Amino acid sequence: MRMRAFLENIVRALVDQPDEIRIEEVEGSRTTVYELRVGPGDLGKVIGKNGQTAKAIRTLLAAGAARLGKRAVLEILE
Repeated sequence: MRMRAFLENIVRALVDQPDEIRIEEVEGSRTTVYELRVGPGDLGKVIGKNGQTAKAIRTLLAAGAARLGKRAVLEILE
């Protein structure tokens, strides 16, 4: 749950509609997949120019998960 809260805090700082954030967590034995959905108009803010914001979020999430001995994958969905 700690990684989910970490991800949510990052995304809340980026979007205009933080109440529209939905994160589904699919837990595996070694990997956790996070499915992130944001409100209308906020997808571009999460992805960023040339995908740079999404890449930074994925890097932070992967680093945090690695400290817990796991692997994390972030899927950004419309």
